[in-house]
Amino acid sequence: MSQLANLESDSRFPSGKWVGFFVDKRMPGKHQMEMTLTFANGNMTGDGQDRVGTFTFNGKYELIDGKCEWVKKYVGLDAVDYRGFNEGKGIWGTWEMHWGGAVFTGGFHIWPEGMADPTQPVLEEEADPPFEIDTNESDERELELVPG
Repeated sequence: MSQLANLESDSRFPSGKWVGFFVDKRMPGKHQMEMTLTFANGNMTGDGQDRVGTFTFNGKYELIDGKCEWVKKYVGLDAVDYRGFNEGKGIWGTWEMHWGGAVFTGGFHIWPEGMADPTQPVLEEEADPPFEIDTNESDERELELVPG
C-alpha cells in the first residue's frame, strides 16, 4: 500500500507544511519554525528549520485525545523532546532538552500553513453599521423644551 493511502484523514493532523514558534527563556521572544510533517497510522515524521538549525521530527500522535510526542533532532546537535496536544488549533505544549548536565524547557505552538495564527485574537462579532443621516431633507419639526 502506498504512503499516500496511509495518510491521516483526521482534519487535526493534515500532512504538509506547518509553521509556528517555540519560546525559550534564554532567548526572549517567539522563534519561528517551518516544517513539513507527515501524519500516518499514529506516527508523525518530518523535517524543518528554525533559528537553531535544520532538524528532523520523529514521534507519535493519538486521535482519541490529540496527544502528541516527538523528538526534534537537530542535524549535528542535540535532540529536543516535545509533548503537546492538538485540539483543532494546531499542536501546543512544552519541550525539554538535556545538555551539559542541565535541563532546559520551554513552550511551543505549531499549526498547518494557511491556518490563521491561533495565538492571535480573532474578531468574534461585528458592530452594526452606523445610521445614515440624510442631510438633504429638512426637518420641519421643532424641538419643544419641557421645564424640569
